[in-house]
Amino acid sequence: MEDRRTERVRRFYEEAPFPSYGARDTLASLRLRAERSALARLLDEAIPQDARVLDLGCGTGQMTIFLANGKRRVVGADLTRGALALAADAARRFGVEGALFVETDLRRPGLGEGRFDVVLSLGVLHHTPDPRAAFGALARLARPDGVIVVGLYNAFARFPHRLRRLLARATGMRLVVGDPVLSARQHEPARRAAWLRDQYLHPEEHRHTLGEVQRWFRDNDVEYLRCYPSALLDGDGPRGDELFSPAEDDWWPEGILAQLGWMRTLGAEGGLFVVIGRRRGGR
Repeated sequence: MEDRRTERVRRFYEEAPFPSYGARDTLASLRLRAERSALARLLDEAIPQDARVLDLGCGTGQMTIFLANGKRRVVGADLTRGALALAADAARRFGVEGALFVETDLRRPGLGEGRFDVVLSLGVLHHTPDPRAAFGALARLARPDGVIVVGLYNAFARFPHRLRRLLARATGMRLVVGDPVLSARQHEPARRAAWLRDQYLHPEEHRHTLGEVQRWFRDNDVEYLRCYPSALLDGDGPRGDELFSPAEDDWWPEGILAQLGWMRTLGAEGGLFVVIGRRRGGR
C-alpha cells in the first residue's frame, strides 16, 4: 500500500515538477527570490561555509542551489527524475559547482548514514505515507551533533487553507478564494498553476503539531532546539547565529497558544512551520 501511495506522489511531481523555473531565471534572480524568504536567509547565515549539507526532497533544487555557495557542498536528493533533471540543468546554466543531485527514496535513502553536517527536509515529510518513519530514516543521515531541519504543515496553521481547499474542490476548482499567493501570481500563469496544483490537488498530505514532532525527535535521539516561527509568545524571531541554538524556553501550553496564533500568521500561505534539532552523540 505504501509503495502505491509513494508511486502516486512520484507521478504527481513527474507530471509537473515543483517549483518551476522561469525562462528568464538566472542565479541572481533565484537568489533574490530566495532571499525574500526569512527562513532561507537565516539558513544561509546559520550553515557554516564548509558544511556538508543534504537537501532531502529537494524537488527542482532551488534551495539546494541557493545554499551551494562558498565552500559548501550541498546534495539535493529527490525521488522524481524530472525534477532532478531540471535542478541539474539549472545548476549547470548558473555555474553552481557546489550542488550535486541524486535520485533516492526518502523511506530507503541510498545515502551514507552520519555523513552530513546539516540535513534539511522542507515541505516533504507530510507528503510521505508514514512521516514518522520517514523522519527516522532522515535523522540517521546527520552526523552525531549534526543539525536536522524539517518543514511540515502545521495542524493548526493549515486549517484556513483546508477550508479554502474544501470550497475549491466542492466547486470543481472554479471557486478558489482568499489565497494571497494565487492573488500575487495573477500575472504569472505558470507559477500560479504550480501553486494551485501543489496546494489543492496533492494526492498525499498530513498535518502535524509541534508536540508530535518533538516526540519524533525524542524517539530518534535528536535534541529539540527550536521551531520557526518561534513557539514563544513573547519571543522575537532568531538571528542567523541563533537558529541552531536552543530556544529560551520550551513550555507546551505556550507552544499550543503559539500554534493557534499561526492560523493568522502562517495560514495565508499554507501553514508550513519548521522544527530544528541536533542529533545527539557528538558531545
